[in-house]
Amino acid sequence: MRTDELDIADVASRTGLTASALRFYERRGLIESSGRNGLRRTYDPAVLDRITLIGCARAAGFTLAQIARFLVATPGDDELRKQMAAKAHALEEDIARLTRMRDSLRHAATCTHTPLVACPEFKSRLEADAP
Repeated sequence: MRTDELDIADVASRTGLTASALRFYERRGLIESSGRNGLRRTYDPAVLDRITLIGCARAAGFTLAQIARFLVATPGDDELRKQMAAKAHALEEDIARLTRMRDSLRHAATCTHTPLVACPEFKSRLEADAP
């Protein structure tokens, strides 16, 4: 084992993932081990950045299959680029909705209308998000 390699317990500890999750990611082709130290898998330290990217993509709503495609994508993968652009647009909409919600809650926290639901500003903010 190279001195800079991390064993599976180190990677699990640093990422907050379980060893079984790391093995699952490996089976799915999202990460790969660099070898073994006895019976334990070892990883190049760069796996930490890759796991951070995977976590970010999962938080954005990508499936593991989509993430696997993303990790090996080439500039010519037009279908994947369309999916990524659509996801970016959906995230922009979510951010705008959450920003309006945050601003509404901040307003509600200091509003003096009684009852609060009668406040014209609060009502207009709620109507902006109505289906």
